[in-house]
Amino acid sequence: MIDAPSSRYGTLFLVSTPIGNLEDMSFRAIRILREVDYIAAEDTRHTGRLLQHFDIQARMESYHDHNKEGKTPRLLEYLKTGKNIAVVTDAGTPGISDPAFYLVRAAISQDITISPIPGPTAAIAALVASGLPTDRFVFEGFLPPKKGRQTRLKTLVDEPRSIIIYESPRKLMRTLTDLHTHLGDRPAVIAREITKKFEECIRGTLGQLAAQSENTTIKGECVIIIQGQGKKKRYE
Repeated sequence: MIDAPSSRYGTLFLVSTPIGNLEDMSFRAIRILREVDYIAAEDTRHTGRLLQHFDIQARMESYHDHNKEGKTPRLLEYLKTGKNIAVVTDAGTPGISDPAFYLVRAAISQDITISPIPGPTAAIAALVASGLPTDRFVFEGFLPPKKGRQTRLKTLVDEPRSIIIYESPRKLMRTLTDLHTHLGDRPAVIAREITKKFEECIRGTLGQLAAQSENTTIKGECVIIIQGQGKKKRYE
C-alpha cells in the first residue's frame, strides 16, 4: 500500500523516472505508479511507453507547461477527495525546469501532503562526472531565450561556484558562444546522452567547446557545467 502520511486529503507524489536508461527506475517508483489513482504526465505518450515497459496500469492526465493553469484546479480537486496523484516528467525529477513546481505550490497552499520519490537528475549526474568542483554549485536551468538573457549571463560572471545549465542541441552553439563572451575562456564540460548508449562528457574551455560545436552535430539533451570564477584546479 502507499506509504503516505495520514491526511484527510490524498498525497501528491513527485516520482522521478529514468533520464535514459530504464534500469535506473527504482522499485519504489514502480510501486507508487501502480498504486496511485492518477498519473499527471508531461507527455502521456512518452509516459505511456514507460508504464507499458513496467506493466503499470494507470489513468493518466496530461500536465505540462501549456495547460498547467487549467489542469491544476482539477488535480487539486482529485487530491481533496482523497485520491493520490503521481506527477512525472518526461525524464528525471519533476519540478526541476518543468511545471510540476506550479502544482506543488498550489497543493501546499491547500495543505496537501507532498511526497518526493527520489531518482535520476541530469544536473547532478553531469556534475559528478564533470571533474569540476562539486563542493558548491549553482543550478541555472535553461537560460532565457531572449528577454533577460544578457542580464542572467552578467550575474554569472563573478559566480564562484560551479554553474550547471541545461540546453537543447540546436541551441548549444549559441549558448556556448554567449557563455564564452561573458565568462571568458574558463574550463567547462558538455555532458550529453547521460545513462544512454552514446553517453559522453566533452571537456575543454568554453572557447574550445564553442568552436567544436560549430563544426560538429551534437545530439541529445545537454548539460553544461562551467567552472566558477576564481576556482583553483583542486581536482587535477
